[in-house]
Amino acid sequence: MTYPKVSIVIPSYKAIHFEACLRSAIGQSYLNTEILVSDNCPTEEIRDICARFPGVIYQRNSVTREDNVLSSLYSGKGVYIKPLFDDDILHPFCIERMVAAMQMDSNTRLVFSATQVINSDNQRTETRRPYEASGNISARDMQRSMALGMRNFVGEFTSIMFRRETLWNIGWKDLFRLGTHDFTRGLSDLVSYINLAKGGNAFYIDEELSYFRHDQRLQSNSNPASNPHFGNCFSDYIDLLVVSHQDDIISRAELLAMDQQVAVITVQLGNVFPQMGQARQRYLDYCAALPADAA
Repeated sequence: MTYPKVSIVIPSYKAIHFEACLRSAIGQSYLNTEILVSDNCPTEEIRDICARFPGVIYQRNSVTREDNVLSSLYSGKGVYIKPLFDDDILHPFCIERMVAAMQMDSNTRLVFSATQVINSDNQRTETRRPYEASGNISARDMQRSMALGMRNFVGEFTSIMFRRETLWNIGWKDLFRLGTHDFTRGLSDLVSYINLAKGGNAFYIDEELSYFRHDQRLQSNSNPASNPHFGNCFSDYIDLLVVSHQDDIISRAELLAMDQQVAVITVQLGNVFPQMGQARQRYLDYCAALPADAA
């Protein structure tokens, strides 16, 4: 096994769990890494923590949310990019295992793993294992499963690794776009996985290699109290159905068969998130415009 450089990129804003996050990156068994911190914290806490760890590449960033994420991803110089969010933690063997999976097959574009959810006290609260064994899934099948199942089984950015070359081939403006829809405010992570794996495979490692922190006190895109676009995380699944049909990933029959499920989730969530009704109307308009013999 060769040891190509891996860029561990940390878009940061919240300081409360940051040192534990950073230490998990530094403490990897795989040694050919660079650690880049893109800091948007309103205080100097993250800068001061980074200053205590020689070798950490620190950059102050004025952009927020998805722009800070993009800035950090495109700053990596390694062959592989490993995102790590500022309150999550990596298992010590995470990078080693993921690089090994990448190197087994040049057609593998994305690697992801089982994860643990932890709370503010580092207590495990949930194990997430989408499959019962490690293995490949084609990018096409991954998108089909996500669209028709209306689920993100890959998880958060902390759970993945991908090829830097693929990222640059996609381009900054298109990572969170799919077909005619911009998913930046909702399922940006899920859509980026589809784009990063496109034309190849994703490989799932059935080991808990990262720990996603769920702390509702903190500002996070997974916290509805701090994310004004949280409703898009649900409405985007409806738009994902439409663009997946446009891309010939799902059939006309499959698209139309989702009507009842789309109606149910719109009723369940529509009073809270107005985006649901808008997305359902786009779905209905698109289906109504399909020719009778459409695929």
